Amino acid sequence: MKINNNNEIAAAVVTMEGAKDVRMKILIGPDDGSENIIMRHFTIAPGGHTPFHQHNYEHVVKVEANRGIAVDDHGNETEIARGQSLYVSPDAMHQFRNPFNEDFEFLCIIPNPASRV
Repeated sequence: MKINNNNEIAAAVVTMEGAKDVRMKILIGPDDGSENIIMRHFTIAPGGHTPFHQHNYEHVVKVEANRGIAVDDHGNETEIARGQSLYVSPDAMHQFRNPFNEDFEFLCIIPNPASRV
């Protein structure tokens, strides 16, 4: 068993093209012995957003703090808030945005893309 203190993990700026004011922490991943899944914590500052993008793997999202907007593959926008969870299927276009005044925080759990090679 591996236990991490999330407050001690440094947040990296997301530099993926199309991202704005997004930070990410890898809470559990390969460095912790997890070869198959990765748990990430994202923080989107007010006015920020992830890219409108897709992956060839599914992932689950759990809102941890405040609220944001989830954009689906048809461009539909849905407000999401703490206490809600989402499933994003493989190859579905999606984006998370924060038009609100507080940081929007969520967990995103994905299969390790490196283990799928």
